[in-house]
Amino acid sequence: MDSLFINSLLEDLKNPDETVRDQATRKIWRIWFQQKGVHGLSMIERSQKLMDSGEMTEAEAVLTELINEQPDFAEAWNRRAFLYYTSGEYRKSLADCQMVIQINPVHFGALHGMGLCYAAMGEYIEAIRAFHYALEIQPYSQINQKLILECTLRLN
Repeated sequence: MDSLFINSLLEDLKNPDETVRDQATRKIWRIWFQQKGVHGLSMIERSQKLMDSGEMTEAEAVLTELINEQPDFAEAWNRRAFLYYTSGEYRKSLADCQMVIQINPVHFGALHGMGLCYAAMGEYIEAIRAFHYALEIQPYSQINQKLILECTLRLN
């Protein structure tokens, strides 16, 4: 990955212009999904089709195979974390999100996912912390701002 280009896009996430932020977000996601070329992308797409048709076990197997083949492919870990989250397996999802962050510390999607997992488990202080980290990268993210407020209210 071209780190100068990524850094430029990360800076664009802090731009007051919503159009600039949206374009940067789309470009970053595209880079992350395409990081490992056609094979990695096709495996992720295959797993998504399986998830969409409710075949979660098969989707998990595809993503686990991809992770075993390319353990430094952050988006493979992130997609499996999403699968675990949607299946209610919050600890497994959290573990995969943490792997994403080890590989790609600016992965705002995984930080958001960590916050969702912590919130689902009732660990609101940790959830707030994760959402704050995501906001450091994407300061205009209204969903993370909203979730921080919701988690803060649950602390009382």
